[in-house]
Amino acid sequence: MPRLDDVNEQSEPTTPAPVRAQPGSAAGGDTGGPHTASSAVVRGVVRDLLDLRSDPLPRMSRPRWLAWLPHVVLVYLAVYFYFLTVEQLHNHYEITGGWVPLLSILVGLSLVVAARRPMAGFWLGLTAAGLTAWTVYGNVGQGQSWPWLPAGIFTFAPVLLLVALRVRPWVTIGAVFVSIAFTGLAEILFKPEHSGTSLPGAVLLFGFTGLLGYALRATRLARTKLVEQETLTEEERARRTLLEERSRIARELHDVVAHHMSVISIQAQVAPYLVENPSEELKENLAGIRANAVEALTELRRVLGVLRSEHPDEEAELHHPQPTLAELGGLVDNVRAAGLEVTTEIAGVRRPLSPGVELTAYRIVQEALSNCLRHAPGSRVEVGIAYGPRDVHLCVANTAPTRPAPPTMGAGHGLLGMRERAGMLGGELAAGHRPDGGYEVSAVLPMDPAPPGGVTSAGPERNEKDS
Repeated sequence: MPRLDDVNEQSEPTTPAPVRAQPGSAAGGDTGGPHTASSAVVRGVVRDLLDLRSDPLPRMSRPRWLAWLPHVVLVYLAVYFYFLTVEQLHNHYEITGGWVPLLSILVGLSLVVAARRPMAGFWLGLTAAGLTAWTVYGNVGQGQSWPWLPAGIFTFAPVLLLVALRVRPWVTIGAVFVSIAFTGLAEILFKPEHSGTSLPGAVLLFGFTGLLGYALRATRLARTKLVEQETLTEEERARRTLLEERSRIARELHDVVAHHMSVISIQAQVAPYLVENPSEELKENLAGIRANAVEALTELRRVLGVLRSEHPDEEAELHHPQPTLAELGGLVDNVRAAGLEVTTEIAGVRRPLSPGVELTAYRIVQEALSNCLRHAPGSRVEVGIAYGPRDVHLCVANTAPTRPAPPTMGAGHGLLGMRERAGMLGGELAAGHRPDGGYEVSAVLPMDPAPPGGVTSAGPERNEKDS
């Protein structure tokens, strides 16, 4: 995986020195061909092989209680290989003195260092192997392994695996090649007489370790990319759902806004005939009001046409009146016919609300009942509406379902749409599980929603009194 430092290093602007263009050179129009590309790859591999920067081994994400398991295993292996190296140096190669614990510590330490700095651990492991081969050189008996100790070659394999897990594939190939090349050169130039060879074992073990590390790294990167893509997909789906719900609300509120604008236009047109001898200034002002109202209606229809152009299947609903709480009985009857037991209760003095509040209240109750049908089959549902002095309170609560809910296709607008509708009017909506296993949706909507600009419908006179 490319590290952030690598990206920054490659993205830093450089100021090239002036180069005289020559035939066949890159400055003269020739890119150098495959030879230049391969040279760049080799230079990059060499640079990464000598890069000793920190790249800590990540913890396990799942399960959390095993997060540090890889680190614990590495420490255990380091201690185990320390004692195994001591035992082989003493018993197999008859090495004594202070070199034994020192070499054994270097062997185990390379594994620990590789957990944080992979290339530093790699070179420390090769150094420990070279010092060990030099130390036992005069004590190698008939058929004994050299330059790798039997334990040493299996100790270096986990170090190589830690390298392959965190570097680019070309660097993994370079590390395997260097390990095998050092082994081959040592046997060709310095192999003790009658000693056994460790080159075939090194080729097989190091090659397999590099391939395993590459596969595990590729799997980890693919899983990370998949998680990132799933996160982006969820965010995009939520954003699209929000936009679709806002567009739907805007289409539904068109009739409400258009009605008020039409009333303003008609009143402005009729007003001059209701006043005896109206002045020319009054007629001009009223004509201006009517012209602005008509222009606003035209722009409103144009914007609505854009919104509805993406939903041609909804054209049949253009002339249908928007629902209100007066039609709640029909909605409840439909839900009962679908198999739910629904009871309704209305508290307070029932009175007409503004069209936007009526529409929003109806849609919230409708969506809550639809969720009960979808997610709580067989439950009992209670619908409550309370008219307060300034607010209307809605509550739709259901008991625990008596049978499993059928699977649903995709994610609906649900709570997102209800919250958007309540928030548009300055109201509040809460939803959550009940202690008995059911679910409850409650909303508070103002009777007279304040406009976005904060100016109340009472006009300047009321604002002066409030001040």
